[in-house]
Amino acid sequence: MTTNHPTPANQLPTGQAGGSWGSAQALGDLTELRVRHPERITEAWQQRRRRELVGDDGRLLIVAADHPARGALGVRDDRMAMASRPALIDRLLAALERPGVDGVLATPDVLEDLLLLGALEGKIVIGSMNRGGLQGASFELDDRFTAYRTADEIAARRLDGGKMLTRIDLGDPGTVATLESSAAAVTGLAEHKLMAMVEPFWSTRKDGRVTNLLDPDSVIKSIHIAAGLGATSAYTWLKLPVVDDLPRVMEATTLPTLLLGGDPTGAPEETYASWGKALSLPSVRGLVVGRALLFPPDGNVRAAVDQAATLVHGGAA
Repeated sequence: MTTNHPTPANQLPTGQAGGSWGSAQALGDLTELRVRHPERITEAWQQRRRRELVGDDGRLLIVAADHPARGALGVRDDRMAMASRPALIDRLLAALERPGVDGVLATPDVLEDLLLLGALEGKIVIGSMNRGGLQGASFELDDRFTAYRTADEIAARRLDGGKMLTRIDLGDPGTVATLESSAAAVTGLAEHKLMAMVEPFWSTRKDGRVTNLLDPDSVIKSIHIAAGLGATSAYTWLKLPVVDDLPRVMEATTLPTLLLGGDPTGAPEETYASWGKALSLPSVRGLVVGRALLFPPDGNVRAAVDQAATLVHGGAA
C-alpha cells in the first residue's frame, strides 16, 4: 500500500496574484499537513525569520485579515466576500509579496496558513486578540479574548504584537470587561516589549445594531481612554479611523498611530487621497488596511497595495 505524505511546509505553493494558490491540490496539501503534522506550526513559529518593527522611515503598512473570526465577511454589497479561505489567502499572499508591505494582522488560523506557506518570513506579524464580540450579536460589545487570549501566548509564538478592538458604549455593561481585558493585554505585551495595537471606538446601539460614532469629539474621547489603558503606554500604538478634522483629533495623543481602512464605500481615489493627507500628520505612522486593499473594485490587489505602499513609504501625498 502506498502512503501519501504531505508536502513539506517550505515546499507548499507560495501563491501568485490571480488565484493559483486556491487550487484543490494546494488546499489539500495544506490540510494534509495539518492532519499529519500539526507540530509543524509550532516549529515554524520558532524558526520564522523576524525583523525590526520599523525601518528608517518609522512607518508601517500592515494588511489586516481578522474580520472573518468576528463573523464580518462582507465587503461593500457582497455579504460573503471573505467566505472562501483559499481566495482570501491568495489575496493575502499577493499583498505580502509586494514591496513596502511590512506585515499582516490576523487571527491564529489565518496566520498559521500563511506561516505554513512561508509568507511570514521577515514580516511583522500582529495577532488579533479579542474576537468574541460577534457582528450583530446581543453580546457584541462584551468583546471577549477568544483568539490570542494573552500576551504570553503571543510572545511564545514569537509574534511582534497583539491587537485589541476596544469599543466603548456607556450604556452597555460589556464595555467595562473589554476595557479591563484590554488593559491587561497592554501591560502584558509591554512586559514582553511587544506592540500593543489598541483600536478604540466610541460606540452606541441604533435600532439594535452597534454603531461606531466617527465625529471628531467621539474619536477624541476614545483616544484618551485607550491611551490610558494598562500600566504603561511605552509599547502602545493606536489604530484609528480617518475622520473629519483629523489634525485636531490627532492632537489628542502622542502615541504612534496607524489608520484603518474599514469597509470601503467611496471611490478608491477618494480613499487614497484621504490617507495621503492624513499621513502628513506627525503621529500618523502608517496604515492597517484589509478590505480596501484585498478587495479593490477592479480586483487588482497588487495595484491597490502598491499605491498604499507609495503613500506610506514613498512620502505623503
